[in-house]
Amino acid sequence: MAFQILLNISLAFIWMFLKVSSEPIDFLVGYFFGLLLVFTFRRFFPSRFYLLRVVAVISLVAIFIKELILSNLAVLKVIIKPKLDIKPGIFALPTELKKDWEITILANLITLTPGTLVVDISDDNSTLYIHAMDASDAEAAIASIKNTFEKAIMEVSR
Repeated sequence: MAFQILLNISLAFIWMFLKVSSEPIDFLVGYFFGLLLVFTFRRFFPSRFYLLRVVAVISLVAIFIKELILSNLAVLKVIIKPKLDIKPGIFALPTELKKDWEITILANLITLTPGTLVVDISDDNSTLYIHAMDASDAEAAIASIKNTFEKAIMEVSR
């Protein structure tokens, strides 16, 4: 991926030198033509087209922002209620992620979301132990995390 980005930027600079111009618009035009060239020759690169990963990262950030807003509203509802009817608890989340950085990102995203906190990770990195403010429906929480964060991280990394 890094090679494709550097190649694209290099092609944009070559375009600028051929146009004998240092205007930002010429760099953007060269970047666009370089993008088309890299896309045309994508089968010769060992990794997939880098723009797909950029879109996947943007999608992951959008999913996190959506979950952040929804969980803030859920915590706010619990705080506003006069009677607390929550069941805090710890549940295990089995994960399909293998690399350390993938598990770290998943743990950080879960921890940054209000109402949940990653307490521990198993020795073989296959299970995350999560403390939830309301763990009454742990299966729904596991399914939600797997369908949002874990799926998006797998899109970025694979």
